[in-house]
Amino acid sequence: MRIVDTKQIGECVTRLALIAGRRITNSCRAALEDARARETGAARYALDTVLENADIAGREEMPVCQDTGMSVVLLEVGQEVCLAGELLEDEVNAGVRRAYEEGCFRKSICDPLTRVNTGDNTPAHVHVDIVRGDHVRVVYLPKGFGSENMSRLYMLTPAQGRAGILDAVVETVRLAGSRPCPPVVVGVGIGGCFDSCALLAKKALTRELGTPNPREDVAQIEREALIKINELGIGPQGFGGKTTALAVHCELAPTHIAGLPVAVNIQCHCVRCEEEVL
Repeated sequence: MRIVDTKQIGECVTRLALIAGRRITNSCRAALEDARARETGAARYALDTVLENADIAGREEMPVCQDTGMSVVLLEVGQEVCLAGELLEDEVNAGVRRAYEEGCFRKSICDPLTRVNTGDNTPAHVHVDIVRGDHVRVVYLPKGFGSENMSRLYMLTPAQGRAGILDAVVETVRLAGSRPCPPVVVGVGIGGCFDSCALLAKKALTRELGTPNPREDVAQIEREALIKINELGIGPQGFGGKTTALAVHCELAPTHIAGLPVAVNIQCHCVRCEEEVL
């Protein structure tokens, strides 16, 4: 049995949040550069601009986007780990609080009814999976709401099947238009139930861009959806062009015989996601 102090996890969250707030991932940069090479005119100019913005943010250690996001923290805790110290969620929130103060990041979290800001970007949304081993994996995803607001959940019938899944994914991006700052990344949850399906879609956004699902039938849905989305012609920042989405990532879970839940979680072009294993 390995003992891990929850303070270590909170300190890890601080480190990851400061990095994520100031830089896009390497796979995101590569995908944007690849898209730029295929575009012309206003679409190419838009991609030039977002890449320049990312360069400035990294060089000056400034937020790469003014929406520094809602903190989503995904934890994998090995079943051979014993957590010690303060309550896990309290330490995670302390980590977020430190990062947003130190990084001068915008604090965006408020009461849903009164709209009174909490003042420190907490509480974070913390999801814990118990896994084999004696490690703790921390994934930090600051989720902006320009794209989050464009996400949708569908409770399809089994008869709608594969075609229904593709229609749901493409419809979500079509209805979003330019509002989520394309080119987007599309996380898709297939199966599970009402709530777990949405979490699957969120987890799909943490994958390295362009890495296919290991199941070939699911990977085929990813490829077909990406082609159909890019045929919409929305393009970078809505200026038209060949690249409306950089990637589609699907995650799958068994579901009830009577249902086919599909969640579509949209991520803007500014992919910020960091992880560390303790």
